[in-house]
Amino acid sequence: MANAAMKPVAGLLLVLNFCMYLIVAAIGGWAINHAINYGFFIGSGLELPAHFSPIYFPMGNAATGFFVIFAVIASVVGMAAALAGFHHVRAWSHESMPAAASSGFIAWLLTLLAMGLAVKEIDLHGRNARLITMEAFTIILSATQLFYILAIHGGN
Repeated sequence: MANAAMKPVAGLLLVLNFCMYLIVAAIGGWAINHAINYGFFIGSGLELPAHFSPIYFPMGNAATGFFVIFAVIASVVGMAAALAGFHHVRAWSHESMPAAASSGFIAWLLTLLAMGLAVKEIDLHGRNARLITMEAFTIILSATQLFYILAIHGGN
């Protein structure tokens, strides 16, 4: 590729993004597990309440369930995109760039969706420290993933 100076930048951003996506997935996994263990239970023969939501999380606010689900999906796709990115940084060729760029772009779009829900969750207040950490990492990831995409395109 024409600009090999961008290779270390892309590699650094890849490692950073992979670690941050891993942290978001771990905290999101905890939140989902907590919601399953301590969420709403209904006994046999009873009816669901009128305003029951299947995405109920006992911590956080009304946006928490949607944010956690989309953040976990975005982090799994982001980690998969990082694996394609590792191959591209190792090879640094025109043949490996489309897979890294397209998967990175899809991960970035999903991260932007999760970031929008994180902003909504911040606006509604009432979260614990783990959710605040997950929100912060998601917002930071929306920028670093964009910089990674620009770095691999800048090396073209």
